[in-house]
Amino acid sequence: MKRVAILAAVVASGFALGAAAQTPAVSATAGAPKVGVIAFQAAVTATNEFQRDFGDLQKKFEPQRSQLKGLSDEVDSLTKQLQSQSASLSDGDRAAKAKALDDKKKQAQRIAEDAQNDYQQAMQETFGKVAQKVDDVLNNYAKEQGFTVVIDASEGQQQAPLVLYAAPSSDITKPVVDAYNAKSGVPAPPVEAPAPNAPKAAPKAAPKAPSK
Repeated sequence: MKRVAILAAVVASGFALGAAAQTPAVSATAGAPKVGVIAFQAAVTATNEFQRDFGDLQKKFEPQRSQLKGLSDEVDSLTKQLQSQSASLSDGDRAAKAKALDDKKKQAQRIAEDAQNDYQQAMQETFGKVAQKVDDVLNNYAKEQGFTVVIDASEGQQQAPLVLYAAPSSDITKPVVDAYNAKSGVPAPPVEAPAPNAPKAAPKAAPKAPSK
């Protein structure tokens, strides 16, 4: 069984983290087929390695969030000044304050757009790097356990297959995550903020996570 593509999407928020499309190959095994179900996106984001890297990513973009917060406060302050002092200002002063406010808004917008693009790219790379390795572990696990087919039951994915029902006993998400964590040797990071269900949401001041 080989996954044909690993797509990133995403934690926001936020940060939206991408579905991994899969085309399962049915192996010729004796007896009744053994079908497994995995929430692949959730498996990727549940690994210690992804949670560690996700936390590092949040710290990396903290300066941009702080800068945007400061600009937002300046815009609010200038807006209040213009509203409260408008009647007492000369036409020239009013025009100057209005221009300063407009310039500050444009600056904040440019920084936010640049930060969002950078964040989406970084999130895509973070998710994709771990997803590829989880896929390898999944393939080995499925072979060792004798599964004929493993279906991706990630919520929100737009591509087939769509799982209408799956017995809890068929869900191999946790054992695959456990197997990956054991192989990677990455310890569980300290719990500060929960990782997103999928790489697509971002903190308030940070851009949203990548989606296809």
